[in-house]
Amino acid sequence: MDQTTIEVTMLTGLDAISPDEWDSCACPEAAIGRPLDPFTTHRFLLALERSGSVGRNTGWEPHHLVARADGEAIAVMPLYAKSHSQGEYIFDHGWADALERAGGAYYPKLQSAVPFTPATGRRFLTRPGWEAAGRAALVQAMVQVAAQNGLSSAHVTFCTAEEAEAGAEMGLLHRMSQQFHWENAAYSCFGDFLAALSARKRKAIRRERRGAAAFGGEIRALTGDALCAEHWDAFWAFYQDTGSRKWGRPYLTRAFFDEVQATMRDDVLLILAERHSRPVAGALNFIGRETLFGRYWGAIEDHPFLHFECCYYQAIDYAITHRLSRVEAGAQGEHKLARGYLPVETHSLHWIGEPSFRTAVARYLEAEARAVGTEIEVLMEYGPFRKTSGEG
Repeated sequence: MDQTTIEVTMLTGLDAISPDEWDSCACPEAAIGRPLDPFTTHRFLLALERSGSVGRNTGWEPHHLVARADGEAIAVMPLYAKSHSQGEYIFDHGWADALERAGGAYYPKLQSAVPFTPATGRRFLTRPGWEAAGRAALVQAMVQVAAQNGLSSAHVTFCTAEEAEAGAEMGLLHRMSQQFHWENAAYSCFGDFLAALSARKRKAIRRERRGAAAFGGEIRALTGDALCAEHWDAFWAFYQDTGSRKWGRPYLTRAFFDEVQATMRDDVLLILAERHSRPVAGALNFIGRETLFGRYWGAIEDHPFLHFECCYYQAIDYAITHRLSRVEAGAQGEHKLARGYLPVETHSLHWIGEPSFRTAVARYLEAEARAVGTEIEVLMEYGPFRKTSGEG
């Protein structure tokens, strides 16, 4: 296999490759069930492109890589030329400022990522048996494209720990960050989860759930054929409100949610809070084989604790009921700690073209990794779970 000639080509859109060919690398496990996560599937990435959420004038220009051996796709990579650092959640604005102050140009850069999605998953997408050769071909091609076009850098964000280790061995810089994830300790019900918490945290969550229930309506969990256009109309209003406050303008277009309804409704869980038969808040999740991925929240009415209920507690309930291993609730947010979400490492890889800039970034990443490790240790000490079996 190592002697086989591998050729790598670049695609400026997912419509240039069939879903079966892309997904044979992106999610081979989906042949017998759900993909590990839906974010690198052909249908998700194509929905972003068809809806205009990425592409021309968005700062996310598709330049996906496909590696083939004997004409067969053996590895693929979602890859974008970026003219800004928005929608990435691994922040490099300081790097851009430093290089530009020194007279360099940070943008455009290359970014292997799922746009607007801080969820850990494979980025070097290989057919089974082609992991090492396919990964090496993709890294070589990504770096070559960046170097030959005079780009400052190339980045692989929210990759797996295994990919981070392999990428570092190939000479890429490894960056460590952290998020908060909920882990399912084989709970049979939400009450089992509460029983694992300290008495103070357990009482606080019960109080929050009672407060949320007092909003005067009902909360529904919708997926698959239970979803319809009116639900996406409601959620679009929520998303616009959140997007305008957080980012200035929403990253996703309204057409994206139509694409999701058409091609991905079995991959999503929409938690909808309704009062007087009118949707007032909602949280959008994507369903993986082992993980529920919380993505977007919004509301048109403000009710105490409804955000925590829809985004965190309903997600935990769903994960327990459907025997999922974890809930990833998105980027940042130390407030998640008190609600059962613990700090975990996340990983990214970086190629920097200019040698002195690369050296400076490498030193920064070493110091940052130590700080992240220390922070995780400290946060774990303040975790919400009972420290001893005797604690009530």
